[in-house]
Amino acid sequence: MRDVRSSDRPGLATGKRAGRHSSMPRPEQEQPLLLYAQTPARRNRQILADVIALLLIAAAVKFALTVHGAIMMLAEPGRKVESSGDSLAAALDDAGETASRVPLVGDLLRAPLRSAADAGSGIADAGQSLQDVVGQVAFLAALGLIVVPVALVLLLWLPLRLRWIRRSATVRRLRDAPGGVDLLALRALTGPPGELAALPAPPGGLADGWRRGDRQVIAALSEITLRRAGLRP
Repeated sequence: MRDVRSSDRPGLATGKRAGRHSSMPRPEQEQPLLLYAQTPARRNRQILADVIALLLIAAAVKFALTVHGAIMMLAEPGRKVESSGDSLAAALDDAGETASRVPLVGDLLRAPLRSAADAGSGIADAGQSLQDVVGQVAFLAALGLIVVPVALVLLLWLPLRLRWIRRSATVRRLRDAPGGVDLLALRALTGPPGELAALPAPPGGLADGWRRGDRQVIAALSEITLRRAGLRP
């Protein structure tokens, strides 16, 4: 009689393979990024801080543009000088061309008129240089009025927001990890004692309840840590 081997019993082999497959560890799911807290009070404070930061940045930009426009008004004399110099140079150049047509003395008459036209062009260049200087001053002033306040706002606001985002992601990963709730409870025990006074203490105290593995005590303590981080239990 032929021996019946495990390979001849598809169900048994499949069951073993299924058992081995089911025992494989599943990849850990990444937590979605939270930009705002889940608790209303913390979330409202964060939204208010973001709005204030954006308003301050917008006010700094608007003020800088206003100052830029005010400084650029100082370039108006330069534009007038440039326009007058160009007009004078063009008129003298035309007069020189006309004078050059006078017989015998045309060249003599044209030379001083050309010199005067060149002087008019120099006046126009001076007006253009004044506009360039005013434009550079206006640009640097506006840049400083934007960069300094915006950098100050970002230094005071952005690190706090990024730190909360990282901390909330860490706390949520810890909450969902094996034994993470116990660590969150321990964090509450070692943190500020204000909220601990509101918890009903079991015989021996909260620390003793945590050491004994009291599920109710651990759940209550972990909720404190989650609330401090602005997260829902």
